[in-house]
Amino acid sequence: MIVKHLNDVVNTQDDVDTRTWNSRRLLLHKDGMGFSMHDTIIKAGTETFIWYQHHVEAVYCIEGEGEIEIIGGETYPIRPGMLYALDEHEKQYLRAKTQMRMICVFNPPLTGGEIHDENGVYPLLAHSMD
Repeated sequence: MIVKHLNDVVNTQDDVDTRTWNSRRLLLHKDGMGFSMHDTIIKAGTETFIWYQHHVEAVYCIEGEGEIEIIGGETYPIRPGMLYALDEHEKQYLRAKTQMRMICVFNPPLTGGEIHDENGVYPLLAHSMD
C-alpha cells in the first residue's frame, strides 16, 4: 500500500512550480499504479496553452474559477465540482480567473519532472520500472 500526504511532496523534487501552475505530484510512474495523480494549483490571472499529445488527462476542480477553451471547439467554465477529461489529445487554453486547485490524473503516468515544451506538450518518456 502507498500512503502519502501532500506535505510529504511540497518543496521536494515532486513539487514542480512554473509561472502559471504548481503541480504537486503525488503518484508517479515509479509508484507502479499505471497512472499519475497530481494536486495542482493554477495561478490566478494566468493562461496556459496545453496539448497533451502523448497523454490523456482527467481533471477535477476543487477550488477556484476559470475556463478551458478547446481550440476549434467550445469554451467551458470551470468551478468547484467540475470534471473534464481530455480523451482526444485536445489542444487547449486553460485560464484561471482566481487561483484554482485541481486534482489531475494522467495516463501514461508522468515520471515527475515534466513541464510543457514550446508546443504545450509533455514529452513521452521511456518508462522503466527499475
